[in-house]
Amino acid sequence: MQFFSGSSLTSVAPDSSPAPAAPPGTGTGANAQLIYIFNRNGVCLLYREWHRPLRTLARNQDQKLMFGLLFSLRSFTAKIDPTSTENGNLGAPLLPGQGCSFHSFKTNTYKLNYMESPSGIKLILLTHPRTGDQRDALKHIYSLYVEYVVKNPLYAPGSPIKCELFNKHLDQYVKTLI
Repeated sequence: MQFFSGSSLTSVAPDSSPAPAAPPGTGTGANAQLIYIFNRNGVCLLYREWHRPLRTLARNQDQKLMFGLLFSLRSFTAKIDPTSTENGNLGAPLLPGQGCSFHSFKTNTYKLNYMESPSGIKLILLTHPRTGDQRDALKHIYSLYVEYVVKNPLYAPGSPIKCELFNKHLDQYVKTLI
């Protein structure tokens, strides 16, 4: 399995990379609030909540706003990239791994952790603002997605994820996040 890391490509073997371990005494999963998984076309394949204190929008509106935010942030970071020689249009779609990328941003109430796979699958994990770097966690969640969703012969690509095994392993893994 391959992941983009900045402008260089790194490779991770799915079975040789264990899940990032939680420090002793943790494992409540209280730091992970929710996750979105979008395909390259902006269709929300999965939305799952664990600890969301307040819901202010309808789920559909929430998903549209999140994808719009990601699209805008990716476009913006690529446009202001000081190493880029191209002066593309702000808002123009980028290929996965193209241009400058961001991994997270933080507000006073949450931290948004982001990863995009080479195939255009976007994973967004909202956590507590004091949570550390979650790139390894997102890579592990992506490997769960590949193992239990993509390899599932009953799954139709682009449709919402309704795989019980994936949800079970995702929930188990999220409980270990610090």
